Amino acid sequence: MRKSGPAGDRRIPGQRSRSARRAGGGHGAAAPGQRRASLLVTLILGGLTAVPPLSMDMYLPALPEVGRSLGSSAATVQLTLTACLTGLALGQLVIGPMSDRWGRRRPLLIGMVVYVIATALCALAPGSGTLIALRLVQGLAGSAGIVISRAVVRDLYDGNAMARFFSTLMLIAGVAPIIAPVVGGQVLRITDWRGVFAVLTLIGAVITFAVWRWLGETLPPEARHAAAAPGGGTLRTLRGLLADRVFTGYMLTSSFAFAALFAYVAASAFVVQEIYGASPQTFSLLFGINSVGLIGVSQINGKILVGRVSLDKALALGLAVITAAAAALLLMTAGAFGEVGLVPVASALFVLMSAMGLAMPNTNAQALMRTRYAAGSASALLGTSTFLAGAVASPLVGIAGEDTAVPMAVVQLVCSVAAVASFLLLCRPWRRKETPPATEAGAVPDGPRDREGTGSREGTGS
Repeated sequence: MRKSGPAGDRRIPGQRSRSARRAGGGHGAAAPGQRRASLLVTLILGGLTAVPPLSMDMYLPALPEVGRSLGSSAATVQLTLTACLTGLALGQLVIGPMSDRWGRRRPLLIGMVVYVIATALCALAPGSGTLIALRLVQGLAGSAGIVISRAVVRDLYDGNAMARFFSTLMLIAGVAPIIAPVVGGQVLRITDWRGVFAVLTLIGAVITFAVWRWLGETLPPEARHAAAAPGGGTLRTLRGLLADRVFTGYMLTSSFAFAALFAYVAASAFVVQEIYGASPQTFSLLFGINSVGLIGVSQINGKILVGRVSLDKALALGLAVITAAAAALLLMTAGAFGEVGLVPVASALFVLMSAMGLAMPNTNAQALMRTRYAAGSASALLGTSTFLAGAVASPLVGIAGEDTAVPMAVVQLVCSVAAVASFLLLCRPWRRKETPPATEAGAVPDGPRDREGTGSREGTGS
């Protein structure tokens, strides 16, 4: 590969400037919202966003078998999910700022190559301890996909356009939770849980090749800054972002909502299969139906609500529905309505998962609107906080054993209430009227004038 053009982005020989154009343009310092991603690059970004759900959801139907195969308890097996989530969280704190300093493409390629190697080694793990360690490495490397894909979106979009694009990404990435458990269940028909990791290795290799071949650089050298280099500069940038109360509010709202979602992800295999006696294939079908609900609502958000209803109002509706569904689920699993079967419980989970289609894209868009510069660092904070929250929620759902779904419902309700509190107390959407100005690296609004800004150029505040 060679350098060409003022952006200095690395391109495939023979492609000249086409790769940059595919990625929305790597040249110049065009402001976000002035460039657009091609369909091919949109698909690649969707694939990168799908790496975490693929890594976890395809593996879910195999959780009981992993425990039997390695002689481990359900709590120990769930630690393999926690390790992957922890890696996804912590890796973003390193890779996000690196992408602000050195561009998006190089850290992304390195991370994806390591992800493929770690996933292949997971298929060979001899015991639960080794598997947990490898899943940690897998998560650390796989974090490059999700943190940099968000940063690329921020490079290319702003305002309502960014919210719409995040909804589009949820459409593409949302296919992964539908397909992954189904594929995992079918793989278990012909092989054991190790075959699931073999399939994940192949998928990771395909995505890595697509990134190398077609994803150009979206952050030109003049838009990069030394403050994002690892070390004290990174800490100053992160502290500056956290000093923005509204950014922190959206970050916490997203984190608690994701924790409620992951409480379902971590516990659903045991709840559906062990408590209600369903087969792995039935579990995969129910999981896929819930993912369809999430995708459908996210598309309603992106195609209908955005531009007509403020992002904060759509977010508030999503949080209200999530909280109501979690409360209903707790009442059912605690026996308030007597003995209930799988259908009522699955219905409540469907409503909860579907409402995530309003919560997740709007929190990401509103938080990233607070910063034009250091988008990688801002994306890292968003990703780290959400995945750490999921990592904490994961073992809590199994704290009372495998015979009750009450812990899952309790964790979901507590997290949803915490998300509502963060949104109301820190974001204060009813008070924000002005748009914060773009500032230096970190782009944290300061001064009394813009503390209550919307962070949007297109009137997305309430």
